[in-house]
Amino acid sequence: MTFKDGDFLEIEYTMWDDSDKSVLATTNEKTARDNNIYDQKMVYGPVLFVLGSPGMLKGLNKEVRGLNVNDAKKFTFNPDDAYGERDEDLVRVMPLAEFKERNINPRPGMRVQLDEITATVKSVNSGRVVIDANHPFAGKTVTYEIKVTKQLTATKDKIDALSRSYGVKPSEVAEKGKAVELSYDNKVSKNADYFIGRASFIASIFSYFENVDEVNVKEQYLRPKNTEKADE
Repeated sequence: MTFKDGDFLEIEYTMWDDSDKSVLATTNEKTARDNNIYDQKMVYGPVLFVLGSPGMLKGLNKEVRGLNVNDAKKFTFNPDDAYGERDEDLVRVMPLAEFKERNINPRPGMRVQLDEITATVKSVNSGRVVIDANHPFAGKTVTYEIKVTKQLTATKDKIDALSRSYGVKPSEVAEKGKAVELSYDNKVSKNADYFIGRASFIASIFSYFENVDEVNVKEQYLRPKNTEKADE
């Protein structure tokens, strides 16, 4: 049985730059370490792939639908089917002062969010910052090795996987008719990234699940323990 648009899949993958065979990305921690691209902030292992989603690679949307669970295969994609061609109009110079106003200390290689643009800082000098809003892999022909590890069918499992893709996994997910309740206990760090990720996660629930009309969020906050004795 092959897959169709809207199917929720979990996949493992490794991606190479086809020109020099260097590893660009992977879901395998050992492969990441062996190729010096390990990211301590990343959770390695299978990732969510929603077939047909606009956010997924054009080439993968086309090729994965012909696979089955536990199938593994290699595909090579040109820029049109991968991350697009480079657009030099997306490279621009900004005053360093604009970053300071946003409490951002730019450095080469940093990914920054500027309004609705995500860009890479290319250089910082003489009060100027060069940023590149092209995808880091734009213009590259890439080879993917893909394995489909699971197909998710239950709504609760799909929502749980979706939450992990936004880095905001709830402590508990409950379905109540056409409502979904997300619980975040005190162990979940509720920083700025949490609130941004949670908003995007909830928007995605409404986008993917037509049977969900309501999302309720339950958050727990506990008073910090004071380890020092109060002054008398």
